[in-house]
Amino acid sequence: MDHYTNEAVMNKTYWIITIVLSIAIIIAGYFIGNMHKTGKMYDRYVQVKGLSEREVNADLAVWPIQITLTGNDLGSLKKALESQNEQVYRFFIDHEFTDNEITRGTTNIQDARANIYNSNQGNSEYRYLAISELTVRTSDIKKLQKALTESLDLMSQGILLGSKNSWKPIEYIYTGLNDLKPSMIEEATTNAREVAEKFARDSGSTVGKIRVARQGLFTITDRDQNTPEIKIVRVVSTIDYQLKN
Repeated sequence: MDHYTNEAVMNKTYWIITIVLSIAIIIAGYFIGNMHKTGKMYDRYVQVKGLSEREVNADLAVWPIQITLTGNDLGSLKKALESQNEQVYRFFIDHEFTDNEITRGTTNIQDARANIYNSNQGNSEYRYLAISELTVRTSDIKKLQKALTESLDLMSQGILLGSKNSWKPIEYIYTGLNDLKPSMIEEATTNAREVAEKFARDSGSTVGKIRVARQGLFTITDRDQNTPEIKIVRVVSTIDYQLKN
């Protein structure tokens, strides 16, 4: 009697274990299949770029000026340079620039005869070359452009006025980027989604959630070489969108 009872218990336990294992295998298979399906769905995406551009006016201008003089007598050269520096300074004050907008720089005097690398030092008419620097920095762009035009009058006074940077005499800068960033990022994102939706329609799909978003760098460039005071602000965002059937 005990033998049959033990055998019945063992058979019952065996079937319970078999049923539990079968259920576990079915559940595991379901989850594995569902994970595979989800993974396949996650792999379906489209990568698009969204562009946003703004045309803005520069709000800061920097004009690095050089006053150049030549001579053979240091004393006379010093007096002439001081006189011209004062004339140039007064020129900008008369054009309504403030002391905060004008910065006096350094003065450098070169001796042609002391320059061992100057092979033409013996043929030079003047021994000394003096260069004095002055920088005008202002947010009033029109005022600076007016002064630039009228600075030709200084030439009639014998003042050789030039820019320290010959390739870009005046540097025009736009400082309001932080105010533009939120709206431009929003516009670039909207632009990207429109492109993604068009692609999805053409492929018989719909656009889902954002998978990955990469915000591009903001760039500020001159609109063209002739109007450097007008800037183009640009950003390109790259976004991956999920695609759904």
